Amino acid sequence: MKIDFAPADVPVHRRLQTAAVLQWVFSFLALGRRVPYLCGLKVWDYMRDYFPVKLVKTADLDPRHNYIVGFHPHGVLVAGAFTNFCTYATGFKQAFPGLTTYLLMLPLWFRAPFFRDYVMCAGLIPSDKESASYPLRQRGGGNAVVIAVGGAPEALDAHPGTFNVLLAKKKGFIKIAMEHGAHLVPVFSFGENEVFDQVGNSRGTWLRSIQEQLQSIMGISLPLFHARGIFQYSFGLMPYRKPIHTIVGRPIRVERNEKPTIEELDALHQLYMDELSQLFEQHKTNYGVDKDTHLNFV
Repeated sequence: MKIDFAPADVPVHRRLQTAAVLQWVFSFLALGRRVPYLCGLKVWDYMRDYFPVKLVKTADLDPRHNYIVGFHPHGVLVAGAFTNFCTYATGFKQAFPGLTTYLLMLPLWFRAPFFRDYVMCAGLIPSDKESASYPLRQRGGGNAVVIAVGGAPEALDAHPGTFNVLLAKKKGFIKIAMEHGAHLVPVFSFGENEVFDQVGNSRGTWLRSIQEQLQSIMGISLPLFHARGIFQYSFGLMPYRKPIHTIVGRPIRVERNEKPTIEELDALHQLYMDELSQLFEQHKTNYGVDKDTHLNFV
């Protein structure tokens, strides 16, 4: 196999961008008390510019309320979610003043010494119900809990050019929103599935079966992904330099209802899917998606 090495005269700023993403990728694979100083470090600007990642606002979010932000799709390593909601690099603070974001992450990663403190500094919190609910119980508003709704299983569908969203039966976050009266905000991140390739694992194949069994046992998915290397473009675990555009939709107002009926839960869940689908349809052609392509709710 011919290896496509990076030229020796790559500009320094691009080398710094690669280094920024490298430390993020391997920190993520090695596996809150937010530290604002760390969220604003220059390293995250380099990471933003590597892809690049851009945050697109479509509506205001009143900081007097709390929110659950549904992020779609998960992708392999939720690069867009981390860059937009765990750092200040893409301007979330300026676009939505008064809001503090908390990205949910599998509780498994919080059991590792030192790494736990590292991720909490960036505003990541465990994805169990109690941890997710804590910011939403705070009176006065201003808190936004960001959930990659499809979670680890959706990462197995993160192939370039695909738009599968694991949402059809995902209602836990809807119930939490109703219990706390937290408004729902759908978010779609165009390009999230483009930054890595993944070994073919369509549903029903032996590889997918093994991956799903391991996911049920370990709680994490193991997508066999690859992209480019540090000093060459042919293979490796570094993501491709593909643009990611994260579109923040308009909020869905949710009244507090501590004991919603099944019918009430289903109705809000359907409304959320409709709003996400509409958000995708309104913006897809701006980011290279064919007009005949639609979201596939799994």
